Amino acid sequence: MLRSLVGSEMCIRDSTPTCSSTHLPGYNKLASVFKKNGVDEIICSAVNDTFIMNQWAEEQKAENVTFLPDGNGEFAKGMGLLRDFSKVGFGQRSWRYSMLVKNEIVEKMFIEPVKEGDPFEVSDAMTMLKYINPEAKALPTATIFTMPGCPHCARAKKLLVDEGIQYEEISVAGGDGGISFNTIFAVSGKDTVPQVFMDGKNVGGADDLAAQLKK
Repeated sequence: MLRSLVGSEMCIRDSTPTCSSTHLPGYNKLASVFKKNGVDEIICSAVNDTFIMNQWAEEQKAENVTFLPDGNGEFAKGMGLLRDFSKVGFGQRSWRYSMLVKNEIVEKMFIEPVKEGDPFEVSDAMTMLKYINPEAKALPTATIFTMPGCPHCARAKKLLVDEGIQYEEISVAGGDGGISFNTIFAVSGKDTVPQVFMDGKNVGGADDLAAQLKK
């Protein structure tokens, strides 16, 4: 059974913060969780040309999402979701929504309420995930301090990747303006690498991370 998620942005790239700061990143971050719950593909459609969509995908580092340009708004119009934003200089745009599609049949849609501003109440990734599986949980946000050539750092990163947890890596590079061990000690109270933080809390090194992930 082919299951896909399709979401649409009502705005031009970077015209409002919701598109790039919350809506799209939420689906990209939870892609591995959606996959575990039977979703084959996550698609982002917007009334923009392919060049804008490709640039947006690159800037967002949204490697887990397929970007589908709807340059003329034909798909949005066919869904009954094309709206006129000419009064704010946007022209014709798609209203924001998310939908679950199974074998080319729409099973569920979450359409944002029609109101002033930039509504973002029901089309988010967690709402869709909870619809698919009420017991599903979001993955933590991870940051890892590393240094080049560190085998324990490589092990910690592999542990995160194996769990489908996306992470931000901060390397101890030294030199002017570089992150130093003093910095790591200041934020973690430890002067060794790796130091892994999950949801803002210090987990510790590779062994600590392995133990945490087993819980």
